[in-house]
Amino acid sequence: MSVVAPQVEGTTRWRGAIRLSASPTVRLDAERFAAPSPAPLGRLSLPSVTVSDERSPPPSGGVDPTFWRGRRVLVTGHTGFKGAWLCLWLQQLGAELTGLSDGVPTTPSLFELARMQDGLSHVVADIRDAAAVASAVVASRPEVVVHMAAQPMVRRSFSTPRETFETNVMGTVNVLDAVRLAGAGTVRAVVNVTSDKCYDNREQGRPFVEDDCMGGHDPYSSSKGCAELVADAYRRSFFSDPEGPRVASARAGNVIGGGDWGAERLVPDVMRAATADAPIAIRNPEAVRPWQHVLNPLSGYLVIAQQLFAREPVDVGWNFGPAQGDVRPVRWIADRLAQLWPDALHWQLDPGPHPHEARFLSLDSSRARERLGWRPRWDLARTLESIVVWYLAHRDGADMRALTLQQIEEFSGS
Repeated sequence: MSVVAPQVEGTTRWRGAIRLSASPTVRLDAERFAAPSPAPLGRLSLPSVTVSDERSPPPSGGVDPTFWRGRRVLVTGHTGFKGAWLCLWLQQLGAELTGLSDGVPTTPSLFELARMQDGLSHVVADIRDAAAVASAVVASRPEVVVHMAAQPMVRRSFSTPRETFETNVMGTVNVLDAVRLAGAGTVRAVVNVTSDKCYDNREQGRPFVEDDCMGGHDPYSSSKGCAELVADAYRRSFFSDPEGPRVASARAGNVIGGGDWGAERLVPDVMRAATADAPIAIRNPEAVRPWQHVLNPLSGYLVIAQQLFAREPVDVGWNFGPAQGDVRPVRWIADRLAQLWPDALHWQLDPGPHPHEARFLSLDSSRARERLGWRPRWDLARTLESIVVWYLAHRDGADMRALTLQQIEEFSGS
């Protein structure tokens, strides 16, 4: 397989710029990273849910490579876990890419391991700085904006509530206002990425649908519900012109995949323990979540952007979650990763104390299946196998840009 990265646009700080060398062609032996065969596991009995029949989507999960080739795209939060996967995919598709972030959030990071600065214009700015955000929009002249910059941690929001609201709410205001001020004829599509935790979770034991109430017990969840209200207000007030920008929101949670080193997240915690040969401390093994590979919702974000650009009536909120059979408790995920990891791996209960966490969280993605032709292309078994392959390759010193691009190609062809 041969993977060629786009030419470099450079790294931008608002008082200067540097130009980087183009990345080389990468060749990768696919057999080296073959995933292990999964061991059989039992099923968890969950509340039943009625969904409509799935329609077969277009190739590559509805992502149209010809649309993205040469397309000017601005991604906020591009140095984070999800942002890096999205930008690497967009680079592979040939987009003219600008990323805005105030730094790399973890060490190590997928952004650095995959040499993400090769092939995009890297803008260093705080999403809370309205002037810097507006300058980035003016300078990059994006046709598509994907807003992902956020304070993404539930537990951290208890210790930094002000920062969480400023980043997640006012950051969203700054992005949408920059698009508004740019005027018609520049930005055509905005995808505002929030979270499945934007819903007012009263433990009803059923998947959330897009018309459920926004809310949140903790500052993080509340801030994401507020970000949804901000997007709705801007949509109604400023983005109803048929020739102007179109805005939609995307809600997905518990996305997992290689390259995540976020604090107090299950898969990164398990992989850190595995590579360090240490026990895993788990807070709430019975909590049920909608686990899915990061590429599943990212494919939905790209499809929304395509349809917004084409002026299709998709400027609403969208859930992107896994099949209900992949909604599993934390305990199940930890046990399955322990089975797949080649060395002994064990977890133990972390007695706490811990802040409040919802017991059950799930999304009904019928709207996306029926109206977008979207579906999750990798199930949980394939997802967990790919994660173990990724972290084992990283442990062994592999070229992680090449491996990540390979997984994107495999996903696109599945």
